[in-house]
Amino acid sequence: MRTVGTAGAGAAAVGAARVGEAVRAARSTVASAASRGPRRAKLNVKRIDPWSVMKFSFAVSLVLFIVVIVATSVLYLALDAMGVFESVNSSLTDLVSAGGGENASTFRITAKGVIGTSALIGAVNVVLFTALATLGAFIYNVCADLVGGVELTLAERD
Repeated sequence: MRTVGTAGAGAAAVGAARVGEAVRAARSTVASAASRGPRRAKLNVKRIDPWSVMKFSFAVSLVLFIVVIVATSVLYLALDAMGVFESVNSSLTDLVSAGGGENASTFRITAKGVIGTSALIGAVNVVLFTALATLGAFIYNVCADLVGGVELTLAERD
């Protein structure tokens, strides 16, 4: 078994003293930071990159497109299971045939028609949302050049 001599004990005492001193310094730094409150920083948003806005808005609108298609499909299946569309189709057939129409059964509400219409509207929405967001970034950049941008104040939590 090995014994620690007086030199080893002295080195351990010096190491313990340094650790204790570092802990006291860290505690005083944390206490002084906590007493002065949260830090604040003021920033100006001078420019927004239109390319990044276009990519982000395209991704968001694509996700919303998928959500709309799924929601339309689920809603159509639920209403079809309740017999709503069969009732509406028979009412339309009766209405058109009573009006003297010859092609009374040409218009029917079907899954293909409902989901296809939803997909068409969603595709137009993807293009318009992406284009308008990108145009908005260009307009913001022009206005920010004139007035200096938007000032933000960032702060840490209390």
